[in-house]
Amino acid sequence: MDVLHFFKERTRFIRQFYDAAAGPFVSTMRAIEDSLPPFDNPPYSEDGEPAYLVEWLEASEGLEVLGRTCLSMLSPSLQLYFRTWEQQIGVRWEVGERKKAFGKGFIEGYLTCFEQVLGISRSDCTADLALIQQITLARNRDQHPEEITSMRVAHSKSDREKHSRLFFMSEQDRAMFDDADLAKLSFLNPAVHVSRAQLEVAIGEAEKLADWLDGHLVHARWKG
Repeated sequence: MDVLHFFKERTRFIRQFYDAAAGPFVSTMRAIEDSLPPFDNPPYSEDGEPAYLVEWLEASEGLEVLGRTCLSMLSPSLQLYFRTWEQQIGVRWEVGERKKAFGKGFIEGYLTCFEQVLGISRSDCTADLALIQQITLARNRDQHPEEITSMRVAHSKSDREKHSRLFFMSEQDRAMFDDADLAKLSFLNPAVHVSRAQLEVAIGEAEKLADWLDGHLVHARWKG
């Protein structure tokens, strides 16, 4: 089985899915901003709010959910890549060792596993492993929301402690939380934000890790 091929088929689909699903949201937001039909004849209002604000916010929220959904597809795709290779090369664990290795998440667990089994070092990998670990953290936050009143999903305090500079943030949140004084004034944790550009970077780093591992794994498979 060409495991890398099937992994990249998944990442190809994620890119395609985002672009196809984002279209209606982006079109709605642009039409409102440029006063294009059907948003070119705003109803009379004295409340002072911009015309079609609700519709614009709903479309923006749709993009937020879409970005997180795609990231939540990328994380298990990477896990499936690891798990399939674990089976292909016949990894055998001592009692309790697998649980111990995966105590800090599946990224750390599989990296430790393959380092030991293949005799390689993650220091030779050019992928941004810290960013890849943040993929799983953001996915976990998205899959376990805490507030029924909002579609917003926030990073946890522990995530911020693990990673001093979170990747999946909006530029507005980054500007606030990079300013220590402003960050102290905020009673909210920054939102998990996944733009198309951020998603592309995350996919690229995951593919880079898979490319690096695959040569070693293929060699071990056929050597065995």
